[in-house]
Amino acid sequence: MSDPTGTSALHLTRALGKASWRLIPFLFVLYVVAYLDRVNVGFAQLQMKTALDLSDAAYGFGAGLFFVGYFLFEVPSNLLMVRVGARRWIARIMISWGVISSATMCARGETSFYALRVLLGLAEAGFFPGIILYLTYWFPPRERAAAVARFMTAIGLSLVIGGPLSGAIMDGLHGRWGWAGWQWLFLLEGLPSILGGFAVLAILPDGPADATWLTTDEKTALRETMRARSEARSEASPRRDLSTLRDALVDGRVWLLSTIYFMTAMGLYGLTLWVPQIVKDVAGGSAFRVGVISAIPYLLAAGCMVLSARHADRTNRYRAILVITLSVAAAGLVGAALLLDAGPTAVLVALSAGVVGLFCAFGPFWAVPPSFLRGTAAAGGIAVINSFGNLGGFVSPWAVGLVKKRTGSFAGGIGLIAGALAVAVILIALGVRGDAAVERAS
Repeated sequence: MSDPTGTSALHLTRALGKASWRLIPFLFVLYVVAYLDRVNVGFAQLQMKTALDLSDAAYGFGAGLFFVGYFLFEVPSNLLMVRVGARRWIARIMISWGVISSATMCARGETSFYALRVLLGLAEAGFFPGIILYLTYWFPPRERAAAVARFMTAIGLSLVIGGPLSGAIMDGLHGRWGWAGWQWLFLLEGLPSILGGFAVLAILPDGPADATWLTTDEKTALRETMRARSEARSEASPRRDLSTLRDALVDGRVWLLSTIYFMTAMGLYGLTLWVPQIVKDVAGGSAFRVGVISAIPYLLAAGCMVLSARHADRTNRYRAILVITLSVAAAGLVGAALLLDAGPTAVLVALSAGVVGLFCAFGPFWAVPPSFLRGTAAAGGIAVINSFGNLGGFVSPWAVGLVKKRTGSFAGGIGLIAGALAVAVILIALGVRGDAAVERAS
């Protein structure tokens, strides 16, 4: 790692420190809101399935349809962000998805539920890859996994907060003004997204050059460091560093990572969209109780994923950490599938191991694409990986619902998710080259 020395190094340290404190907490809050809007349907289904006469398969299909709309608009959305600027585009995304999320309270049956889920995916497309791209404007490669992980702990926190909050809303407001608890849930949890969009317009700079809280020297140090490391990366591997959208679309590494992320997204959304019902089946109780119990695995995961990412940045062993964490996730889910009849404590312990292992993979994973993508290729390539990968979020909720409908048990669906994560481990071990690519970029 070739850091500048003397005064320039001091300015760089200050710039990175300011970026960490001013951007990461704000982006973290935005992602908490975003992810809650994405998966609150998992809690709403405790009441909504009966109200809308949805089978397990129909619910799983509708929940997964979010990712169809997401897939269709993901790459165009990220490219548009580069054109119009991060501040305006991220604000547009948040306001539109907040409106549609709240409008889900108006669903009246399968068709309207399906349509609203597709529209929500279209509205939110580009948010996550846009933030990943945005972080590359501020953080050099060796600081990036930890920055991404701190941002992505919002997934865990959204579910830690969202479980009890969603349960409390559904139990406490059910029947108020003639609306069901699940309708109040969608209405109230969509509003923070709209407010967050206006906050983005007021707070978020498009990049370091627009940050009024950086001094001229700090901006210069950050810009020169990013440029120097980009040049060093290109010199180290001139034919393997991608800079155009076409480069990204035809590069095998992009599609390998897309496939790996497809498998991990199967795990992520197969769990988050069904864990409340699994907990309800094995533990019973009110919606609030289900929310509290469901939050436990994500509370553990939120802390562990930051430690995993810091270790990856410090040791540069991204591939090894991905193999280990996803292997733990697969093993935990196999245990959960086998222990469904052993009581809620055993199931919760196994599910927690699966969730912790899965979440610990995200920071190291998202440090890899920017190590060989830059410019337009970064905008398009990151969006391709995320959009194609997130189609796993369409497949697994639907598949789990189908298996549950046919067998009457979640065991087969959980086993299917574990198998997908095992495939991801094999692809990483055999298909991803060593950590040299990330090391060169450092």
